[in-house]
Amino acid sequence: MDRFIIEGGRSLKGKVAIEGVKNVILPMMCAALMADKGVTVLQNVPYLQDIRVLQKLINELGAKADFDPVKKTMTINAEKVDKTIAPYELVKQMRASFLLSGALLGRFGEFHISMPGGCAIGARPVNFHLYGFQKMGATVIDKEGLLGAHCRKLTGTTICLDYPSHTGTENLMMAAVLAHGETIIENAACEPEIKDFGNFLNAMGAQITGHGSPTIRIQGVKKLKAVTYLPIPDRIVAGTFMCAAAVTSGEIEIEGMDIDDLRIVMNKLEEMGTVFDIKISGSITVKGPRRLSAVDITTMPHPGFPTDLQPIIMACLSVADGVSLVRETVFENRFIHAAELNRMGAYIRVAGDKAVIVGVPSLIGAPVMCSDIRAGASLVIAALTAKGTSLVDRVYHIDRGYEKVETKLQALGAGITRGDDRD
Repeated sequence: MDRFIIEGGRSLKGKVAIEGVKNVILPMMCAALMADKGVTVLQNVPYLQDIRVLQKLINELGAKADFDPVKKTMTINAEKVDKTIAPYELVKQMRASFLLSGALLGRFGEFHISMPGGCAIGARPVNFHLYGFQKMGATVIDKEGLLGAHCRKLTGTTICLDYPSHTGTENLMMAAVLAHGETIIENAACEPEIKDFGNFLNAMGAQITGHGSPTIRIQGVKKLKAVTYLPIPDRIVAGTFMCAAAVTSGEIEIEGMDIDDLRIVMNKLEEMGTVFDIKISGSITVKGPRRLSAVDITTMPHPGFPTDLQPIIMACLSVADGVSLVRETVFENRFIHAAELNRMGAYIRVAGDKAVIVGVPSLIGAPVMCSDIRAGASLVIAALTAKGTSLVDRVYHIDRGYEKVETKLQALGAGITRGDDRD
């Protein structure tokens, strides 16, 4: 298995560009299957492990998906899709594979897919998705771990989600765009990715309003067309590099990011002593202080503090001056990284959904292990500021959410290399 070897204590300086966000490119790849003619082109695509897995999945269904590493484009031709069963061996590798269900149900009136895998950060049930499909007239089948649904023609209805599920909202949007009549999704997810996904579907010919708000209205259409589209940049990746600048007393210019998508994160980092300079060109310069200050943070669905950045900012709080309180309200198992940070000399105590962090003068390099994408990123951030050498194992988790992160960090002056666990 690959690992990162990180020599900490270096101040990071330079520029970094942000690619399109994985968490909207994945549903866009699925939605591309709903265009029965033409070629959909997605631009500025990071070729992450999850994207490669979904590419294989949709090719298994009969589509032709190709990635151009030079142009960083994903092209998808779905004219010859002839299967509605997603193979288990690929589905088990990531949770986002369940997004195929809404696309297949919308276009073909049926799907068959195994319970999806993914990061072990807590329960993320698909009942929101299935409830919505049933409300639209589908018959749902759950047999021996294989989920399925079928319906001659989906019908628009009003669906009120118990929780503003990100993937649940996207799946129901896909199913509804080709349904008969109007569908209203109440308590929908409001993340910037949802708004961008709605814009993408509208470019394909859908009629959607309210995307990015708690109430989404979808008027069904007869068919969708293939399009060329530029997804929004990844706010979580941008936030990670902001934290890298802040914790190393560095100065990083981040290009291609909409600050409105990161306003609450920037506000918290400013409270901690970080300085931002927003350029007319649209880039953001992030300058870290000599030492960060403690803050309290509560994760919440957008527009609250994003749960995906909670592990990363906890690494920063580990060396902040004072005592911080972090409350995690989204995923019940999202403090797994705390034990690994403590191995590096952090002082973190977890009780239920709360973690108390007493900032220490410095962390010490140590062997640590990734448990999921963002936990892995938090260990990299911690290692960048630690004294000595850290060995970060199981970085395949990080590769699922960050493209060539070691190369980008090297360009900023970090002492990081990729090896394997025999090094």
